[in-house]
Amino acid sequence: MDENPFEETATLRSDVGALLAGLPLFSGLDPAFLREVASVAEWLSLPGGAKLFSAGDPPDALYMVLSGCLGAFAPDPIRRRFIARIAAGEMVGEMGLISGRPRTADVVALRDTELARISARTFNEVLRSQPEAMLRIARLTVDRLAQTQSQSALAAAHNRGACTFTVLPQSMEVDFGGFATKLVKALSALGRAELVWSVRAKTHTSQWFNRIEAANDYVVYVADPTPDRWTKLCVRQADALLLLARAESPAGSWAALRWPHDHSMAPQRSELVLLHDSGLETGAAARWLLELPDVPHHHVQFPADYSRLARVLTGRGVGLVLSGGGARGFAHIGVVKALREAGVPVDLVGGTSMGAILGAGVALRWSIDELTERFRRAFVDSRPLRDYTLPFVSLVSGRKVSTRLYEAFGDLAIEDLPLDFFCVSSNLTTGQTMVHRRGTLWRWLRASVAVPGVLPPVLHHGEVLVDGGAMNNLPVDAMRELARGPVIGCDVGADRAFTARSDDIDVPPPWQLLRWIKARRQCPTIFQILWRSGMVNSAASSIAHRAQSDLILQPPLADVDMLNWDAFDRAIRAGYEYAARRLEELPADSPMLRCAADA
Repeated sequence: MDENPFEETATLRSDVGALLAGLPLFSGLDPAFLREVASVAEWLSLPGGAKLFSAGDPPDALYMVLSGCLGAFAPDPIRRRFIARIAAGEMVGEMGLISGRPRTADVVALRDTELARISARTFNEVLRSQPEAMLRIARLTVDRLAQTQSQSALAAAHNRGACTFTVLPQSMEVDFGGFATKLVKALSALGRAELVWSVRAKTHTSQWFNRIEAANDYVVYVADPTPDRWTKLCVRQADALLLLARAESPAGSWAALRWPHDHSMAPQRSELVLLHDSGLETGAAARWLLELPDVPHHHVQFPADYSRLARVLTGRGVGLVLSGGGARGFAHIGVVKALREAGVPVDLVGGTSMGAILGAGVALRWSIDELTERFRRAFVDSRPLRDYTLPFVSLVSGRKVSTRLYEAFGDLAIEDLPLDFFCVSSNLTTGQTMVHRRGTLWRWLRASVAVPGVLPPVLHHGEVLVDGGAMNNLPVDAMRELARGPVIGCDVGADRAFTARSDDIDVPPPWQLLRWIKARRQCPTIFQILWRSGMVNSAASSIAHRAQSDLILQPPLADVDMLNWDAFDRAIRAGYEYAARRLEELPADSPMLRCAADA
């Protein structure tokens, strides 16, 4: 039988009543009553990683988190799903006492946690003697139910990000001291931040750590590469483990994570951080991700990368999502220019079709001049859609598009991009959207722009992939899944695509074709029809995804045809002028302007 993880302590018992008074359930109640409750409450210490209770256990008590934090997980036999975080000042277990039903979730200490336990008997006495407390607990329960049933609330909870971090170096070759110092400096721009080393804290108690965390918004612990006592303590204290490695080194595992323990009881999220000595090394990320296949990763190369990492880790990273829209997509260049001039950082990028290609350039940190020059050369000068072919699969062969994409991005993988990036394609075989976060960049961009009937589809492992705009032209949902912070959506495909000025049903007979062709400007071309048909099914999802954006930008582009590549400069200007105006109109408390102030 396992040892009981609860260890009763007399620490701060004289002040239990004051601590209870700060909790929502007991705030404002009679101090004498609170002292009485405190006298019968059990004070427990739960080490990080230990389980408080399991799904199916009887509801024998409620618990109040006095310091540290807990995590609630759905009891999935294959992979535990995170439900909620219970921070200091919050309760857990009260719903079971009210309903009398068994526990519905596993609750685990995310770090060393101090708890006050009130038994079911004491709880019932509280409700009988204090009607006001009963009303409050009912309200808290309703709020808890509303939060668990609301996807937006869950997303908001995740967006709060982490508060305590443990830097876990892969080996002594990694400059983990320098990294931790620079990270704390970047975190200091977002709030109070403190760096904790073993020489300073090795002999302190859990109460000392609690005071450090209570006095700061962010705390960074620096662990050792070896699995010693200090490293184990750091891991238990962390909301997030920063697995630090040199990108150029051979990929390896982390010895500090190999001590004997129950892996199911290690709920902290992990983030891989690759330090680059010089330029970004192609293939380095893929090599390290073989060791950590399900772990998010970050590249750190320049001083500004520390600020970006701090924003992303704390739920303040700005995600930019760019829609498809053919030639109208050039407006994205103007939007990016306006964002940069306003100081709004772009920390993550995603897109569909033309938005995906432009987003890849943003993720590579191309300047506005470079974006403009590259896209002018690739689309205006080159005309990649003019390699016509027999229309067995499509109107054009796609070779020029593939060539231009390979010329621009080579063998670069998505995971090698300096900024987190994804693009979207539509899987006609499964009828589902595919989000590409890893793999060869140019190939998945080619799938994302494969307008059905215009460009050939990309065939991959027996599946047929076409333009992402066929199913999801504004993939804000894919960015929201990352839960890194506010999202800017730029939709250039919302305006009417084209109109017709004649009332025709059929193509005329051959002897009337010449007159009909001369009047072709009055009716849409086959390119326009196919291009628009490939986007129209995602109109409903685009409306929903606009609503999910913290800031939605829709430049006025009705006078720019989706296939008019010569409108290049006009589209950029329209995007810039519109975005600059919208940013000036934002209220001072806008998440975007707060992020600009933090950057």
